Amino acid sequence: MLTRRLALGAALAAVSFAGAAHAQSWRSAYPELVFAVIPAENASGVTERYGPFIEYLSKELGTKVTLRIANDYAAVIEGQRNGSIHLAGYGPASYARAIVTGVKVEPFVTTVNNDGTMGYYSVFYVRADSPYKTIEDLKGKNLGLVDPNSTSGNNVPRFTLNKLKINPDTFFGRVTYTGSHENAIIALQQKTVDVAANWWNAENDSNLTRMVSKGLAKLDDYRIISKSDLIPNSPFAYLASLPPDLKAAIVKAFDEAPTKAKAAFDKLSDGKDRGFTKVDAKTYEPVVELIKFVDQLRKQKS
Repeated sequence: MLTRRLALGAALAAVSFAGAAHAQSWRSAYPELVFAVIPAENASGVTERYGPFIEYLSKELGTKVTLRIANDYAAVIEGQRNGSIHLAGYGPASYARAIVTGVKVEPFVTTVNNDGTMGYYSVFYVRADSPYKTIEDLKGKNLGLVDPNSTSGNNVPRFTLNKLKINPDTFFGRVTYTGSHENAIIALQQKTVDVAANWWNAENDSNLTRMVSKGLAKLDDYRIISKSDLIPNSPFAYLASLPPDLKAAIVKAFDEAPTKAKAAFDKLSDGKDRGFTKVDAKTYEPVVELIKFVDQLRKQKS
């Protein structure tokens, strides 16, 4: 009996040692993990929002995690293509663009809204003091989009306009890419554009309400004249080439963040998200098809 116990203990110790050695092997291969997110807001806003969460990930994974501030959506895609970005916070369309262009990434979690839903909307804003009530009222006016790879700031708006039989490049006087969701609102505020696309979750949860909380905008200055169907929430994705045990550690850290690092987690959404839930490529297949459709639209109208 004693011999069996000794043998069992030795076996368990060997398994534990092997697991620790395996984890140490990926840490030696990845002394630093680079995490990038699409620029939904200005660089200082991204740093403030993600800084505590990056610290939490570094502690949980036992390796340095560095936040990279991307200049545009394409920079995140290209960083994952060349392997310099290990983890990325995408929009659904920018993730789909990565997939369509052959980037080897895997989505692993998305956020769950406080009401239990897992989606958001694309909206068209106009100034509250403007006379426009519908998209059709804006013929010859200026449209503000966000980025070619933005879901709610470009691809869904173009799909919405196509359903109205509107070609934005001929219907509007000018179409401008502003670079970020914040910049789209600022362009509308400054009357550089007459209508702007943006993301919206709920009356108290949108890019606009975030800007209001930072003193960058006034809620009553804008009206929504169009809202899309529900879009699946944005994915976090890692390189497909990462070791399985590192992927598992990343998923575990994200999954436990709402309880282990509640303040850091809440900072990501201003306390508007309930937690993370696991996703895979299948979740975003409809968005991949949307991207292909929008690409085809451009070819037909170019």
